[in-house]
Amino acid sequence: MTTAQNNPAQHDVFGPDVEAKAKQLIDRYPQARSALLPMLHLVQSVQGHVSQEGVAFCAEQLDLSEAEVSAVVTFYTMYKRKPCGEHLVSVCTNTLCAALGGDAIYAKLSEHLGAGHEEVAGEAGEPGSIMLEHAECLAACDLAPVLQVNYEYYDNQTPETAVELVDSLRRGERPSPSRGAPLTDFKSVELQLAGFFPEDDEAFRIDVDGPSQAVETLRGAQLAAERAWTAPAMPEDVPLPDLEAK
Repeated sequence: MTTAQNNPAQHDVFGPDVEAKAKQLIDRYPQARSALLPMLHLVQSVQGHVSQEGVAFCAEQLDLSEAEVSAVVTFYTMYKRKPCGEHLVSVCTNTLCAALGGDAIYAKLSEHLGAGHEEVAGEAGEPGSIMLEHAECLAACDLAPVLQVNYEYYDNQTPETAVELVDSLRRGERPSPSRGAPLTDFKSVELQLAGFFPEDDEAFRIDVDGPSQAVETLRGAQLAAERAWTAPAMPEDVPLPDLEAK
């Protein structure tokens, strides 16, 4: 029995449509608790963050304790504990991006927006509002420095282009990402991350195929081909480790 059951406030926030989606998520897994991660995205799509009501909702749906749910929420940075903006702007400040200008981009945006890490410029959730965060590696080192808006990539950024981007977002515009799907808002992305897509929405009936490689991505392979570089062959007489001995 969870502490979340029969909580009127929780049911005021998450209505029958959300409960129906939660049931669909549970049905996708052999064990209900395996649906926790997508269900957290689901509740985040409703409120723009994972509130205590969201924790209680997940606990009740999955027959978990609120402590178990909270442990997961606080472990993963993708789950926000306070309301996000209409857009989440993530600036990579890991080693390569930082060295190539990521730190300067984050500092410029923080000054320009008047917001620090996981702080919102504007009224949270309102059109044009932005939550800024510095992020660990965004796995696009070949196109560094990069940032993401609602997890869509904007490559080869500078402090100036980053400011232009956030100013466009604040005006209600949605500049096209460098690659991937067209930009939408944070709550819509969270619903998609939960596994629900608006197939009946004409706006989503689009071709989202885009380039998955760039000149920078292929440069190493091109150099190797031009200079006939090859990796050394594995010696045939190298003994394999005796795993059973350990």
